[in-house]
Amino acid sequence: MMGFGMRFRAVVAVVGMLLTALAVDAVAQTKVSSVRLWRAPDNTRLVFDLTGPVQHSVFTLTAPDRLVIDINGASLGAPLTAATANTPITAIRSAQRTPTDLRVVIDLKKAVTPKSFTLTPNAQYGNRLVVDLFDNPADAAPPPPPPTKVATVPAVPVTPTEPALKLPPMPSGKRDIIVVIDAGHGGEDPGASGSRGQREKDVVLSIARELQRQVNGMKGFRAELTRTGDYFIPLRGRTEIARKKGADLFVSIHADAAPSKAAFGASVFALSDRGATSETARWLADSENRSDLIGGAGNVSLDDKDRMLAGVLLDLSMTASLTSSLNVGQKVLSNIGRVTPLHKRRVEQAGFMVLKSPDIPSILVETGFISNANEASKLTSSSHQQALARSISSGVRQFFQQNPPPGTYIAWLRDSGKIAQGPRDHRVNPGETLAMIAVRYQVSPASLRSANNLKSDDLKIGQTLTIPGNDVVVKQ
Repeated sequence: MMGFGMRFRAVVAVVGMLLTALAVDAVAQTKVSSVRLWRAPDNTRLVFDLTGPVQHSVFTLTAPDRLVIDINGASLGAPLTAATANTPITAIRSAQRTPTDLRVVIDLKKAVTPKSFTLTPNAQYGNRLVVDLFDNPADAAPPPPPPTKVATVPAVPVTPTEPALKLPPMPSGKRDIIVVIDAGHGGEDPGASGSRGQREKDVVLSIARELQRQVNGMKGFRAELTRTGDYFIPLRGRTEIARKKGADLFVSIHADAAPSKAAFGASVFALSDRGATSETARWLADSENRSDLIGGAGNVSLDDKDRMLAGVLLDLSMTASLTSSLNVGQKVLSNIGRVTPLHKRRVEQAGFMVLKSPDIPSILVETGFISNANEASKLTSSSHQQALARSISSGVRQFFQQNPPPGTYIAWLRDSGKIAQGPRDHRVNPGETLAMIAVRYQVSPASLRSANNLKSDDLKIGQTLTIPGNDVVVKQ
């Protein structure tokens, strides 16, 4: 039996060595096939495309500044080349330390702070190793100045019956309403794609830039973008940017795809009640978030409150933001419905991460289905992008004319009697006629018929009419 036991152990050892050799060989089969690079305002992202999973580590060296990336269980599948202009990178070098370990050296112009992580395959990419190089605060370029407001762009289309009105100068101490516009996706995340290669990240950035231009053309408003180019921003990072910019409203622009290429129409989303509840819990559990100022709760700091009171304050803030989100969302949706078909005629609610801001009203606008050939063609058209942007800006303007934040120019206009109430709804009561309703709201019957596409003055009890409003009334 002793001889058999020794022989058995010898066989086990040989099998173990073979399995180990096979495992090493299998690990070594992972290839680093390419590297992609994007520059953002405060960081540079490198994405290494892999044929399989790997382990990795990173460390920095000085004199000169370098970043070393050791990728264990991989070999080089192709030369690593990328355009490094306008980045802190001067060169990318690589060498095989062992048959199964690859070292990549990033030569740098200046020191950076690295952060790295791996990603599993998705519908568009395989395994990836992501390395972010964050600029040091002293090296970060100052933010660009706000875009110059375009005085020649009217806030609303001017028709022969609506003469252009001259706004009074902005009084000192009255701030602009700040709208932060988020172009979805970006960088290595192209979003959905069309049949002719249209990419969601490109379409929505064009719409966002046009929307920014139009909002900046409205006196008393200022628009900021979360991203100004083709680079990636994490979902929570987008709302953090909005908060740092002091946003009164956050608008995220998308152009989705659907399994059915026949799906069409625009949609507007706000946060779901369930998403609001879970987000309130997350904020309470996060010690850093607890100490943030929650604007919707009257700038009350949460760090000195007990858990129950903090929960009530956060819940009130989230409820107020959600109510405003649904309100502005419906106005935007109604305006979009005038320029493109709607997928749903009411504001939908979902748990989108970019909508989970307890202190900022937030909406997500799906401008259409890029997977639909007809809509993809329209979405890449500058004229349709302008129309979409105009409809969104009109809805935003209407909401804030009715709900201006205190201390803003628009609030001053309203309180000074220089701004009339914007478009609103009226439910027809028994005995009311079109003429009576026109007199009540001080509008003409013709404008009522036009706003509601009425071919006659006949009304039905319970019918909802849109009452047009003069956006600005300047007293002489």
